[in-house]
Formats: sequence, C-alpha cells, structure tokens
Amino acid sequence: MTLSGPFRGDTARRRGLVTRAALAGPRYRPVYPNVYLPAGVPLTLATRSRAAYLLVAEHGALAGYSAAELLGARCAPADADAEVIVPRRNFRERPGLRVHRDRLADDEVTEVDGVVLTTPARTAYDLARWLPLMDAVPAVDTLRWSTEVSLPAIAAIDRRYPGSRWRSRVSGVLALSDAGAHSVMESRCRLALVLRGLPRPRTQYPIMVPGLDWAIHLDLAYPEHRVGIEYDGAGHRSRAAQRVDNERHNLLLLAGWTILRFTSDDVLRTPDAMALTVRQALAAAP
Repeated sequence: MTLSGPFRGDTARRRGLVTRAALAGPRYRPVYPNVYLPAGVPLTLATRSRAAYLLVAEHGALAGYSAAELLGARCAPADADAEVIVPRRNFRERPGLRVHRDRLADDEVTEVDGVVLTTPARTAYDLARWLPLMDAVPAVDTLRWSTEVSLPAIAAIDRRYPGSRWRSRVSGVLALSDAGAHSVMESRCRLALVLRGLPRPRTQYPIMVPGLDWAIHLDLAYPEHRVGIEYDGAGHRSRAAQRVDNERHNLLLLAGWTILRFTSDDVLRTPDAMALTVRQALAAAP
C-alpha cells in the first residue's frame, strides 16, 4: 500500500504509514469519511472515483460517469460526482458521491487497476436511463467509440431489467446514438440538429480531395448535398491548429463542399440559429 493516491485512513494507520496527527495536518486532505488523498494530488473525477471505491469495495462497484472515466470514455462534466452502485439500502450518499441502489449481475462488472466497475455495456445502459437525453446520448456515443461496445450488447442489458426505473429512456437514447462521434460536443451538435427536424448527418465522413493521399474526415456531413459541419473546440484555437483548419477548409471548398463551422456557443446557447443555418445550406445546395 502506498500513499500516492486515495487511501483509507484506518488501514494506513494500522500499517504504520501515517499517524492520526498527520492525517489532520496539511499533507493530506479528506475526500470522504476515512478516505484521504495526498494534498499534492489533483482531485479529478478519476481520483474521486477511486476514493469512492474504497468506501464500497467488496460491497459494490463504480458506475455511471465514474465507470466511464476509468474505462477511458471522457464524457463526464468536470464537476461530476463520483458514482457507485450497491445492493445495500443502508449505504448513504455523501457530498460529491452519488449512490445508486440496484442489482448487478456477475457479467456486468469488470476490473480496472484493482477497481471493480460496471462493464461498458452496463455503464452505457445506466447512463442512458439516469441522464437527460442531451447528456445521455453523448455519454453513450463516447462509450461506444472508446470501448467499442455494441448497441446489441447494451440492449441485452436493457432486456434483463424490464421493470427498472427510467427504463423507458433507454430505447430513445440508443436510437439517437452514433459511435462515430469523437467528442461530447460533436454528439451535442449532431443531436441539436436531429432534434430540430434535420436529417441525420454522417459522422467522421471521409473525403478524398485532389493533392492529398489521405482522406479528410468531416465531423458531420450530408454527402448528398456536399455540406459538411465542423465543430471547433478548444483544440482548434492555437495558431498551428488554425493553419491546418484553413488548409482543410480551402481544399474542401475547391472540392465543391460547403463547410459550416460552429463553436460551443452555437451548440449550447443558440442551437435554433445553428440548425437554421444548416437547413438553409442544405436548401441552397445543388
């Protein structure tokens, strides 16, 4: 046992690794009751989730956003609570910790670096029913892309629990999901268009253009109209990224494509105006 990450205070004291006085000092900070983190370690969702697992080890598993994070699916908001799933009714929530009381089959849990968490299929199923639609679809998209979990595998979990709470949400989320989305905001952009009556765009659509030996992949595309949509996130703000984006944009224009570019403000604050712009571009296309 080391004290480089989350640890139980009673276990560390019993092994002589730390004293009660040291735990009360500035070198360590409490995350949950009897669970501590060295003061220099960032309190990310991953570390909070590992800390939460120390509370439920042998009694439950990480679930929801916590499970997705440790599975490599970065779909949670920065301030998301750690989430666990337990069968016990007397296990209570704490600040920064959400507790889901539900059943888990043996084949619905896996282990990552010594931490027990729900499998990709069970994680996607839970997020699909626990979250609002605009959060659930991007979460399932990210899990499908990151872990390659299939829609049939998620649907199989859904069929196991016909009486589960909020189950009615799952089928709608799966119908709107697309494993081609490479970020949460790409998913939100696509969803904002589809929910406003626009045709479903293709994701990561490849285009071969003269002068290049490789394909340019558009975030979203309507190939029959030759209209492409690019989401410009934080990674597009550097000078080098802008130069690459401009080169791509010019090559696509020369290839006969109309390229629309949107930011987080368009997707989150003015989705109606964004959808109208796309609709007008499709109507104007040959």
